Amino acid sequence: MSNSRDQILMRIKQALGDRTDDSDDKIVREYNQKSNLSAEEITGLFEERVNEYRAVTKRITEDELPGELQKLCEDAGVKTMVLPTGINESWLSDLSEPVTLLRDQPDRLSKQELNECDAVLTGCFLGVAQTGTIILNAGPGQGRRVLTLLPDFHICVIRQNQIVRMLPEAIRKLDQTVSESGAPVTFISGPSATSDIELNRVEGVHGPRNLHVFIIN
Repeated sequence: MSNSRDQILMRIKQALGDRTDDSDDKIVREYNQKSNLSAEEITGLFEERVNEYRAVTKRITEDELPGELQKLCEDAGVKTMVLPTGINESWLSDLSEPVTLLRDQPDRLSKQELNECDAVLTGCFLGVAQTGTIILNAGPGQGRRVLTLLPDFHICVIRQNQIVRMLPEAIRKLDQTVSESGAPVTFISGPSATSDIELNRVEGVHGPRNLHVFIIN
């Protein structure tokens, strides 16, 4: 075991080259770290990649969101919806009966309550067009991780200016917030899906079976 460890560390040292200090300035990073695509191109790519995961995306304006949210709840038969702390209250202005809103404050909802609810509504920290990934960092309007794991339907709102082209861009943006908060980060690439031993796709084993993403222009 020790020998394997030494070999791994030696390979890392060789890859990094000779370094006399703790700075990473001498590490050569030749991979692409930033995109030159326009905001519209990045958003289009994000939509394409998210839809490839069998999720649903829809571009709307800020003013359209409350009505679209109400319509989605009606079409999907959502009767109970979980709301994380810090959710944008203006998004909820058109929601009415029979939708019951369950807030994760001041007392946290139990796992049983979360498991029995129909949907959860959140914002997000970032979206990555390259991989169709949504990133949550437990910030306002996102909530603790379990909120987006137990409900069967995740409705996520993302603004166009939150979408970056490439993963390295997202990691740089995450670096500061993770260092400051220490909160867990969740990467979501489509609804929960896995395959059984016969390679049959199974959805909903490790998280929501349905993901609907509203993109605010």
